Amino acid sequence: MFSQELWLENERKCAVVRKSKPGRKRQELLAIAFGVKVHTFRGPHWCEYCANFMWGLIAQGVRCSDCGLNVHKQCSKHVPNDCQPDLKRIKKVYCCDLTTLVKAHNTQRPMVVDICIREIEARGLKSEGIYRVSGFTEHIEDVKMAFDRDGEKADISANIYPDINIITGALKLYFRDLPIPVITYDTYSKFIEAAKISNADERLEAVHEVLMLLPPAHYETLRYLMIHLKKVTMNEKDNLMNAENLGIVFGPTLMRPPEDSTLTTLHDMRYQKLIVQILIENEDVLF
Repeated sequence: MFSQELWLENERKCAVVRKSKPGRKRQELLAIAFGVKVHTFRGPHWCEYCANFMWGLIAQGVRCSDCGLNVHKQCSKHVPNDCQPDLKRIKKVYCCDLTTLVKAHNTQRPMVVDICIREIEARGLKSEGIYRVSGFTEHIEDVKMAFDRDGEKADISANIYPDINIITGALKLYFRDLPIPVITYDTYSKFIEAAKISNADERLEAVHEVLMLLPPAHYETLRYLMIHLKKVTMNEKDNLMNAENLGIVFGPTLMRPPEDSTLTTLHDMRYQKLIVQILIENEDVLF
């Protein structure tokens, strides 16, 4: 989507509007351009192309409407048209758009998800309170840094991190740090509405229909995670974690409302939990 030619075309479009409505702000003009939109990021944000800080309080960079890649305006000129950045330019694993990371690594799912789940299934399925019990924050941050630094070569074995809760914490942090949640902002309200349906069969059908709207990388990541969480519930006798408990943990981790509203978040929590619970209990039917 990003290219120098596209950016120049966008500038030409904005120049026309600028003449007709001279009082409009530059970021508002650029926001109407196809594909590339100026974006105001909440909190500190780094360019996913050059890994340098995005300065400013508003309109710090641009976001690709197709893949969600967040970059400086100048960096957007160097990203290939197909929204598949050069792997060498992807400086991070965490906080990077899910689709962008998958395309860059040419994988079905983010490798951090695969690696963490393999480690958890190898030594943590019977651990009491798995995913509910938290590991030390500083150690979880160490795992995050290891993935950002070493990628798929990151060592998260028991020799380095004997507490499996550190690995589960790192996996949950990866999902929380996604700029676009696994259950995307575009589908959030549709999932919430599906959860409100009282008839169980109709509710399941509605959930399945919304699942089909997820981007491929998001769908595949969610599918793989639900298969894993189903395995966790199969060891409930030992780990004391059923689908409802996991729904409480993963509901707000996998889905967030588009608007930053505490009231909306609190109101939707039970539906977030229910959606994840349904996905786990019916993963063989829904995916």
